[in-house]
Amino acid sequence: MNYAEQIAAFEARRDTNKAALEEIAKAAAAEGATLDAEQKERKDELLAEIKEIDDHLKFLRDMEAISKAKAVPANGDSADNASASRGGTRIEVKSQPKLKPGVEFARIAKVRAAAKLDNERALDVAERMYGENSNVFGFYKAAVQPGTTASGNWAAALVSDESGPVADFAEYLRPMSILGKFGTGNIPSLRNVPFRQRLISQTGGGAAYWTGEAKPKGLTSFNFTSTTLEPLKVATIAVLSEENIRDSSPASDLIVRDQLAAAVTARIDQDFIDPANNGSANVKPASITYGAQAIAAETFSDADDVRTDVRSVMQYFINANNPPSSGVWIMSSGNALALSLLMNGLGQAEFPGISLSGGTFAGLPVITSEYIGSNVLLVNASDIYLGDEGGVTVDMSTEASLEMLTDTFTQSPPTGASLVSLWQNNLVGLRAERTLNWARRRDSAVTYLTNVAWGGPVNSS
Repeated sequence: MNYAEQIAAFEARRDTNKAALEEIAKAAAAEGATLDAEQKERKDELLAEIKEIDDHLKFLRDMEAISKAKAVPANGDSADNASASRGGTRIEVKSQPKLKPGVEFARIAKVRAAAKLDNERALDVAERMYGENSNVFGFYKAAVQPGTTASGNWAAALVSDESGPVADFAEYLRPMSILGKFGTGNIPSLRNVPFRQRLISQTGGGAAYWTGEAKPKGLTSFNFTSTTLEPLKVATIAVLSEENIRDSSPASDLIVRDQLAAAVTARIDQDFIDPANNGSANVKPASITYGAQAIAAETFSDADDVRTDVRSVMQYFINANNPPSSGVWIMSSGNALALSLLMNGLGQAEFPGISLSGGTFAGLPVITSEYIGSNVLLVNASDIYLGDEGGVTVDMSTEASLEMLTDTFTQSPPTGASLVSLWQNNLVGLRAERTLNWARRRDSAVTYLTNVAWGGPVNSS
């Protein structure tokens, strides 16, 4: 990168650190407390890095000024003569069309699969399918080796290159999931934490006492708990035909992108909110609702019953001395739609801030999900720990036999009736993996309503 590009990159990095400091300050303000040990350590790290960046930026700006001073002005009455006067050659760069989010990542996966199917170099397949001026061709031109997670090859490149196609795909994937909607728009962020770092939370406060003259002072104690987020992987497989993989049409690229994104999103969302998910050691985290307070919703007759439900949920947080200052509702699109359609006697909306796709309800933002069923969650976002590498890895196979099940899949040996041979059926399995983990910071971080039917039952006949 030239000096201007380096300066821009470090300035962006400095802005990121500044935003992280603001999040720490907001979190402390929301709790009405000073910084805890973890927050102080993170604050010191960010401030130290900002100071280093500022020093380096000064150096880069000095070097940029020196470089400009040494620049030789171009001479000549035309572009060609001006290039010749600088001793260089004129290079024409063809601009690339702007692709939809995630498509470039899907194209890289398709080229990788097609190259293996036809026993060709990925570089040659990329040139044939998308042309030598495409970004996909440029990706494979850098001698990327096929397929493992070892350093330096294709899968590792996808994980590590945050400025490339994997970041584009992750950006496409993020708003599709419940987790990804936190931190967007007016929805507060979850508490992002690193993996394998001990996290300490206070579960019980101390007490102080009035003391008379010359009387002994009372003692107090505090209750703490600790947890550590280990990196866990969610992995699912999308199965496509070989004809689809070899087809380089835009429609085919979108199919690959959507298959991969849907496979990852569905599993994450279901396990994040399912009250029956008690987790599995070193495999998957328990849901944020497992063991959380459940409250039966009122039998619906009018908007007052909705308000009673809201009060019941929020009262739980108040009783726990944990006001949901960063509260977020999570509900189905059906319940959100029902709220938006409730009218008072004057024909005005009872809850005007909400719609089918979300909005605000009772003063808090709403996330809608198709996986939540009849439950309605209230989540204090700052009380949910989230560890997320942010990358997605993809590998493929044509020789495996897969158990073609989704919701009923188990880790026990599959039955022969459910096995399908990829090789026998000219199919390709694309496996997408994402590393993340989550945990409640305290028990009062989440509560939820059960059997919610705001607006009354729906006639589905």
